[in-house]
Amino acid sequence: MMRCIAIDDEPIALSIISRYCEQRGGIVLETYSSPRLGMQRVYEWRPDVVFLDIEMNGTSGIELVHKLPSSCCLIFTTAYAHYALEGFELNAVDFLHKPYFYERFDRAMQKAEQWLRMHDLLSVSESASRQLLLKSEYKNVTLSIDTILYVESIDNYVKVHLADGTSVLSKISLRSLEEQLPPEEFVRIHRSFVVSRSRVAKFTRTEVVLAKTGKTLPVGKKYAEEVMSLFR
Repeated sequence: MMRCIAIDDEPIALSIISRYCEQRGGIVLETYSSPRLGMQRVYEWRPDVVFLDIEMNGTSGIELVHKLPSSCCLIFTTAYAHYALEGFELNAVDFLHKPYFYERFDRAMQKAEQWLRMHDLLSVSESASRQLLLKSEYKNVTLSIDTILYVESIDNYVKVHLADGTSVLSKISLRSLEEQLPPEEFVRIHRSFVVSRSRVAKFTRTEVVLAKTGKTLPVGKKYAEEVMSLFR
C-alpha cells in the first residue's frame, strides 16, 4: 500500500484527490486543510507521497517543500500554472494543474511509483556510506546514521540513542560527533542535545517531541529561533 498525505485548504480539492486515490486502489490517504497539522503528520508518519497545494491562506507550499523529509515524493497541486517551472526546480515529481482529471492524476502516480523505486535503490546503495564509527568500551562500534534518534552529551561522553531503543556511549565531545553528522539532517537544539530532524513530530520554543517514541527533549534558549525556523 502506498501511503499518501494531501495538504490543501480547499475541501473540494481534497475530496477529488480522495476519490481518485480510491479509484486507483492500493493507496492509504490522509487529507489536511491545515498546512500546520498536515506537515506535523508528515513528520510523524513519513508518507511515500505528499500532494501539496501552493497558495493556502497565507501559507506558501513552496516554503513547506524545504521542510519535507527527503524520503517523501512531492506532487504539487495548484490552480496557478505559472508555478509549474518553480515546482519542478524544487524536484517535484509532477505538477497537477487544477482542475485535472483522473487520467492526469494516474500519470502523476505512475511517476511517483518510479521515483519511489529509484529512491529505494539509491537508499540501499547509500546506506553503506552512511555509517558512523565510534569507540565504546574499548571496541569499535559501527552505527547507521539513519537509525539515530538523537545524541545526548553527558560530561565527557556522548550517548547515541537509536531507533530500536538501544544506545551507545562513547568518549567524544558532542561538537566532534555533530561534525560527523549530515548538517541538513541533524540539528543542535540544546547545548546537550542534537536531534534527527526527520524524527521530530512536534515542537515548541522550549521542547521537541520525537515521533513514535513520544520522547520529549528540551530546546535551549540559544537554539529556539533556529528550531522554530527549521520546523515551522
